[in-house]
Amino acid sequence: MTQTSENVTWLTQEAYNKLKAELEHLTGPARAEISAKIAAAREEGDLRENGGYHAAKEEQGKQELRVRQLTQLLENAKVGEAPAADGVVAPGMVVTIAFDGDEDDTLTFLLASREYASSDIETYSPQSPLGTGVIGHKVGDDAEYELPNGKKALVKILKAEPYES
Repeated sequence: MTQTSENVTWLTQEAYNKLKAELEHLTGPARAEISAKIAAAREEGDLRENGGYHAAKEEQGKQELRVRQLTQLLENAKVGEAPAADGVVAPGMVVTIAFDGDEDDTLTFLLASREYASSDIETYSPQSPLGTGVIGHKVGDDAEYELPNGKKALVKILKAEPYES
């Protein structure tokens, strides 16, 4: 999965391949498709009141931003192994915590960057307050992190297992 240390992002080979394929699609077929949309909209005439043209240009801008993000991410990527199943919280793991030690008040989440966010499981960044608070702790440990209001929250690590995509 990922772990960011300064500008280095650690990726599994599978994650690297997935992001590389997305970049190739965006710089190839997707770029040609958006150029064709812009050209077709331009032929419709007055660009000041051409909704299709403006929508296509906005889509192009978003696509180019994603290309820059992926390019930077992949340039700084180090490909490595998925985290070990040793019960120590690390990026790329599914973590279950109990708030204030109350095992009836739990949260299970994937500790990873947004490239892994999915509708299947809530994702928290390793750089988030919760992420930085739990990284390095073992199953059974108590961990503390800072809430947005400046107060501290206590959680107990109940489970930490490598994410299976």
